[in-house]
Amino acid sequence: MSLPLDPSVVILAVPALSAVVLALVPSYRVSAALNVLACGLTFLCALALFVVPHGAGPLLIVDDLNVVFVVLNTFVAFTTSAFSASYIAHELETGRLTPLHLRFYHAMYQVLLTAMNMALLSNNLGVMWVSIEVATLTTVLMVGLYRTEAAIEAAWKYFMLGSVGIALALFGTILVYMVAQPVVGEGHDGMIWSVLMRHVREFDPALLNVAFVFLLLGYGTKVGLAPLHAWLPDAHSEGPTPISAVLSGLLLNVALYAVLRFKLLLAAHPGTLAPGPLMMAMGLASLLLAGFMLYRRRDIKRLFAYSSIEHMGIIAFAFGLGGPLANFAGLLHMTMHSLTKSAIFFAVGHACQVKGSQQLADIRGLTTSHPLLGWGLVVAVAAIAGLPPAGVFMSEFLVVTSAFAHMPWLALPLVAGLLIAFGALMWKLSGIAFGPPSPGTAPVKASYLPFGLHIALVLVAGLYLPPPLVAWFRHVAALLG
Repeated sequence: MSLPLDPSVVILAVPALSAVVLALVPSYRVSAALNVLACGLTFLCALALFVVPHGAGPLLIVDDLNVVFVVLNTFVAFTTSAFSASYIAHELETGRLTPLHLRFYHAMYQVLLTAMNMALLSNNLGVMWVSIEVATLTTVLMVGLYRTEAAIEAAWKYFMLGSVGIALALFGTILVYMVAQPVVGEGHDGMIWSVLMRHVREFDPALLNVAFVFLLLGYGTKVGLAPLHAWLPDAHSEGPTPISAVLSGLLLNVALYAVLRFKLLLAAHPGTLAPGPLMMAMGLASLLLAGFMLYRRRDIKRLFAYSSIEHMGIIAFAFGLGGPLANFAGLLHMTMHSLTKSAIFFAVGHACQVKGSQQLADIRGLTTSHPLLGWGLVVAVAAIAGLPPAGVFMSEFLVVTSAFAHMPWLALPLVAGLLIAFGALMWKLSGIAFGPPSPGTAPVKASYLPFGLHIALVLVAGLYLPPPLVAWFRHVAALLG
């Protein structure tokens, strides 16, 4: 794991070095191109993880679980950087951002990618905690990039609630170290995932249960699960739209990965309580809350922020339900949500620039005024709402099927939440896409390639999943217990 050309090392080195370079490049066009190039190279290195032997060292670990997250993370980061190039150029032309802001933005984008990848690849639970904290602080700074009063307020709220969550996660991490110390001894071995997994059956189950509660609440704040979700709508609404895509498509998944890592510890210990009920409760609460809140949103970015809360609730419910089918559905839904929601934010970002507003009342009749953008958004929203043949429909169908098979009484509120959210999204979409177009036709050079690629993958996944991908997800689902 320590070879200089090991892909897992390069995945961390490329964005880290790129952040330094981008902080020094004054030209926007050069920095935007370098940002895309660095993200593309990082994604190629992530693909190399499929062919290199998996293993664990004192610092990094590569296994079937984190490869899923790393590949998805680097792919969405790459496509979002391509979308960002055209989006941020418009912000520069309109004066909302200055060249100095853009240097900061591109450097922080690579710092964020480094921190997220480090959290996913770290074999040390302390380093993972630090990496998620760095990712949080980086996004706090990027949310406040516009320096408006509302943006500063959103960044401050994100910082405060994120600090509470990360403090709870730190306490849970300390408890895990305390429960491991009598077995593995003092020192860094008590923080190493591969060591903990080998000795977990010897740990005190009661203290391990308490640790998981704190960890779920702490990292659940970053996932955006109710009742710890309040930071997420403001952060999406006030930050640059590419950051909204990264938050929904990537950072929420990184925090979810941390929860799943600790869930693996409990699943490997026969004496611990099942972590599933707490995850299912928070997941259902998130789904139902977000479903009702969707009806009252007047800001388009807040609307899809609550949609992210809804879908992270579905994913948490699936992993809490457990079993091969539910875990498979959770992995599939996580992947489909990341691809679809980031594509939605790509379209929403350009729609807001075209209309000069984020208010739903000002964004109407897009299929008439901007047909390609409007119909693209129709397809994307229909996909995230769960209509066939999109991959989201398949994953939601598997979650509901698994719930009916194992806990039919929980399947009813699950289906109710899905229907409530579906109705809200279709109602809001009818105004956004159809009817008389609202004023505002600012010229925008939109980049449709990242959007089209995401939606194509989501539609294909609803019809056909390659057998190697199915086998891989099944293996990971079995690991999750």
